[in-house]
Amino acid sequence: MVVVSKDHLSSANSPDRALPLEWTRNIGIAAHIDAGKTTTTERVLYYTGVVHKMGEVHEGTAVTDWMEQERERGITITSAAISCNWTTSSGPFVDIQHRINIIDTPGHVDFTAEVERSLRVLDGAVAVFCAVAGVQPQSETVWRQATKYNVPRIAFVNKMDRTGADFMGAVDDMREKLGANAVRILIPIGAEDDLRGQIDVISGKAVLFKDDDVLGSTYEVVDLDDEQKLIAEEARAEIVEALADVDEEFGEKFLNEEEITNEDIKSALRRATIANKIIPVAGGSAFKNKGVQYLMDAVIDYLPSPLDIPPTVGMNPDDENETIDVPTSDDAQFVALAFK
Repeated sequence: MVVVSKDHLSSANSPDRALPLEWTRNIGIAAHIDAGKTTTTERVLYYTGVVHKMGEVHEGTAVTDWMEQERERGITITSAAISCNWTTSSGPFVDIQHRINIIDTPGHVDFTAEVERSLRVLDGAVAVFCAVAGVQPQSETVWRQATKYNVPRIAFVNKMDRTGADFMGAVDDMREKLGANAVRILIPIGAEDDLRGQIDVISGKAVLFKDDDVLGSTYEVVDLDDEQKLIAEEARAEIVEALADVDEEFGEKFLNEEEITNEDIKSALRRATIANKIIPVAGGSAFKNKGVQYLMDAVIDYLPSPLDIPPTVGMNPDDENETIDVPTSDDAQFVALAFK
């Protein structure tokens, strides 16, 4: 349980605020067209209880594809914003309800300006990649835009149920084409028709999703088998080595050969992700309802709250040549960027 000091609450949060700013995530979901952004968003809305029936892009029933043209064509044209609440089942924020504000962005190159407008106002982003195609042209464009505005991000390798899905191929693609310091935190178990769940690398457990009438809402956490243990150990060592290179506090502990706990890894991974030094990667299939819940946990664990981002630079209304640094606080001056 995370305890928020009263001093911190009084300095950053109004007494009228329902959820402290620490427990808020403002994220966008962005990718190449047809990578599965809107389908992923739809699953998030279902698992968080915002909707009680999943919509599908190809059926024209997705919540965030609200325009007639979007429903006819099965593509996202304009960014759509929606909020939901999520309570994680593990990690440093366990049992704390968070507010997640999501912007589902277009993937088509013709609407890339809409993506850029959205990235300017986001605290963090989920970059979705197709497990078959890997990094595609618009993936690179979105990545450059996120880098331009210094947006921390995690990656979701989607469509692991499709023929030819290759999780490691997509991760290697990210490293080579995007220069991403990508580390695997949730590795798919199986692929194509055999996709069953995920290896949670840090906890060393397997998450197996059930194919039943509740559409992936039920899953069980079990011990890893021998083959999965080898994969998890290799990925964990990869994470530890990457963190030792980019996080001074973690690196000192590593060099001193001190015991490194799961909490140490998660804390360092959060710091490194927010600093844009590491990209945590998860794999699954939104359409087949496998892996979205633990992706949501990763959003909470590793992407920044409004308090983790630098102060916003605003213009002094009395002197347009003067800028003011405004920290994230209900007690600070009002500053905003209107993007829609």
